[in-house]
Amino acid sequence: MAAPSASSGWAQLRQQARTYESQTESLFHTYSQFSSAADLPSKPTEEERTTEAKIEELLEKRDSTISQLARLLDSESTLTSSALKQNNLSLLREKLSAHRRDLNRLRGTLQQARDRANLLTNVRSDINEYRANNPEAQEAEYMLNERNRIDNSHNMADSVLSQAYAVNDNFLLQRETLASINRKITVAASKVPGINTLINRISARKRRDGIIMGCFIAFCFLMFFWFS
Repeated sequence: MAAPSASSGWAQLRQQARTYESQTESLFHTYSQFSSAADLPSKPTEEERTTEAKIEELLEKRDSTISQLARLLDSESTLTSSALKQNNLSLLREKLSAHRRDLNRLRGTLQQARDRANLLTNVRSDINEYRANNPEAQEAEYMLNERNRIDNSHNMADSVLSQAYAVNDNFLLQRETLASINRKITVAASKVPGINTLINRISARKRRDGIIMGCFIAFCFLMFFWFS
């Protein structure tokens, strides 16, 4: 009857240790979010202290449970499953040690974030105090900011003018290109025998066709008005 009782006790303790382990990981997730807060307070909040205390309590409970498992394993007389249980016990100890290191690491991260936030707050306070006690410096800073804004406006105007000059140069280049093409066509036409005569005949024929078409349209209008 002793063997089933010991086996049942081992299973219950191991399940309890795993439950504590899951609860610790959940609290770690909550605890790690404090360091990424947008407005980190200079001192730990009540929620932060409570979360840290719960993690420490769970770590102590897990250590106590692991110690009970170790004593229970030492008291067993059978060696049938001792190797498997010893492996489970080693895994529980390793995970406990890893969680203790994670707690120390998160504490350090929180402290660094808090120190950095406090430093920035102190710097801002010193700057505001210096400005309040030195109106000349505040005026000089205002003038410097105005000068920077004017310089930015000048730079923007220079950029717009540069783009306008570039567009103008492009138009001039296109104009010169078209003029060059026109000159080449004129020169080529003058070198081909009879090309000017042919062009003049084509132009004359177009004028003649235009005159004939105009007369025909005028005749149609006259006939329309005459019979209407």
